[in-house]
Amino acid sequence: MRTLVTGNAGFVGFHVASRLLRRGDAVVGADVVNDYYSPDIKESRLALLQQRASEAGAKYSFHRVNLSDPEAVKKCFEDGPFDRVIHLAAQAGVRYSLENPGAYIESNIVAFTNLLEACRHSNVKHLTYASTSSVYGANTRMPFSEQQGVDHPLQFYAATKRANELMAHSYSHLFRLPTSGLRFFTVYGPWGRPDMALFLFTKNILAGLPIQLFNNGRHVRDFTYIDDIVEGVVRVSDDVATPNPDWNSDNPDPSTSNAPFRLLNIGNNAPVELTEYVEAIEEALGKKAIRELLPLQPGDVPNTLADISSLVETVGYRPATPVRQGVAAFVKWYREYFNA
Repeated sequence: MRTLVTGNAGFVGFHVASRLLRRGDAVVGADVVNDYYSPDIKESRLALLQQRASEAGAKYSFHRVNLSDPEAVKKCFEDGPFDRVIHLAAQAGVRYSLENPGAYIESNIVAFTNLLEACRHSNVKHLTYASTSSVYGANTRMPFSEQQGVDHPLQFYAATKRANELMAHSYSHLFRLPTSGLRFFTVYGPWGRPDMALFLFTKNILAGLPIQLFNNGRHVRDFTYIDDIVEGVVRVSDDVATPNPDWNSDNPDPSTSNAPFRLLNIGNNAPVELTEYVEAIEEALGKKAIRELLPLQPGDVPNTLADISSLVETVGYRPATPVRQGVAAFVKWYREYFNA
């Protein structure tokens, strides 16, 4: 298999590329390596990918490109042809979208358009791309199901990811490009993003600084360990999307189509309150946190819980890593990486 993995210097993209290399796939990576957070950890991930490719005897190449540039995307695809494309490059972050919405248009809309066009003209057999649980927005019916409508996003970030899902459907319909959109639920684990709660909490607790718990720590999240996310991504990528023969336009299922299109949740299906998450970090660190309780922030979704029945039915996989186990693995990595 020859696979293009975009965003492979990022958290999820790095782990997905590593997994594909370990099984012997040829991987082409593409990432702009921007400074949304410190590029140092991104460069460390890239160096480790080179090492893992060498150890596995797998073919690996990397393009340092901005995917919002259509010519750069064309050059990436000249490194094909690709059996699969796994698109994980995006501008992430909920609060940053309040400050710099233009970055989300460039990275999440323009770049995705360029990628769809390249996949179309290169006859890619399957495009798998990252969406987010944030698309459920103002929905409060739990668990969140792909069969629910998602027309009330609470942040611009979520709006751009929902747009990706709609854009993918149009290409699946017009050009029969098989697409699978994966709605990730609060991914965490080793090599995680420095702007995410687990990283920030661990850093501050070790330094004796307060941690900020919004919504007074009463958030409930479906925390999903990175290895579980990767397993789901790879299994879905291997299983090419096909039209749903039972799809009914009079009563349309939002998650499938009469085109080769589908949307799937990937979550742990085991929600945890933020205070319990903090307790797991404290336990792994052997040190108590100084807690600063704050109100709900603009754009925050109070609770998330994934209905993963479609994922189980489609690829026979159910994420199951307990939070305490996953947090302990992150803390171990953090201590080693930062010599903390």
